[in-house]
Amino acid sequence: MLDTQIFSVFPQQGKPLHELALSLYEEQRRTWKMLSEGIAALDSVQLKTVQCHSYRTVIQFNPKRIVSTGAKVDAQSIAERKCFLCTENLPAEQQGILVDEKFLILCNPMPIFKHHFTISNVRHIPQSIEDHVSSLLQFAKELSPEFSVFYNGPKCGASAPDHMHFQASPKGLIPIEHELHNMERKYFYNKKNGVEWYSLKDLDRSVLVLEGENAQKLEAVFHSVVAAARKILHVDDEPLLNVICFFEDQKWKIIIIFRSKHRPDVYFKEGEEKILISPASVDIGGLIVTPMEKDFLRADAALIENIFREVSLTKQHVESIIENI
Repeated sequence: MLDTQIFSVFPQQGKPLHELALSLYEEQRRTWKMLSEGIAALDSVQLKTVQCHSYRTVIQFNPKRIVSTGAKVDAQSIAERKCFLCTENLPAEQQGILVDEKFLILCNPMPIFKHHFTISNVRHIPQSIEDHVSSLLQFAKELSPEFSVFYNGPKCGASAPDHMHFQASPKGLIPIEHELHNMERKYFYNKKNGVEWYSLKDLDRSVLVLEGENAQKLEAVFHSVVAAARKILHVDDEPLLNVICFFEDQKWKIIIIFRSKHRPDVYFKEGEEKILISPASVDIGGLIVTPMEKDFLRADAALIENIFREVSLTKQHVESIIENI
């Protein structure tokens, strides 16, 4: 890694990480043309709210996201391209915050929202949550109260499945984050050693939430969840999941959304029947990004509900996972 790529180092005495991130953003907007153009493009992004049967979603028409939404993530395509998260392949103007000499916080030049960051491991190692749960919790706390942190599994939304990374978004902009405050939505399962886990009902998605004040205990329960999912689904690899995590009221809240597959059938259709919606954490969390205007105009409650149900694990599977935690 070149010294010129390092904007600042954390921990840094007297400066919280969320403030350093905002400083990085302002400096990069001034000095990196690609980012400034990406931010400027957000001014022309269109939004619409779609009320589904029992929940609200937001659809965003964002043409610049075609690179991510249309990304080829098969093994051959990954092998044939340079990894855009490796430090030696970063644009010369791009800088980041080096955290504990393990991760580099970078501004995302094709943002979904203002202040969109990628948190990339400095090593080229595969996308995998299990070895990095403690880092997820650390970033969620250190970037609070400004940001939430999310993780896309290697087979359900990560456009760089070969390189370990998280992303950070302004807290509260992913609709599912607000559902945690809706007591009628919660279906309580258990609380043990200070960690509470419960599901969220009537969302057309299979959602499990972990809450707690102790990072080590939360991490242990998270590993139990993954182990239970492997057992129930009979898989050796990481189960398909997306994770959104934030820190508030002195506790972590981890939203786990279990997946059955990455992309819905309509993604692979031809001609006018094709709909370019490729759900990752933000989308499955209720902020659905489409780079095509025709898909933005076409997206309605029935389409969204069908996509959510199609790419999510069944309620029965999730109940079995919870029983085996």
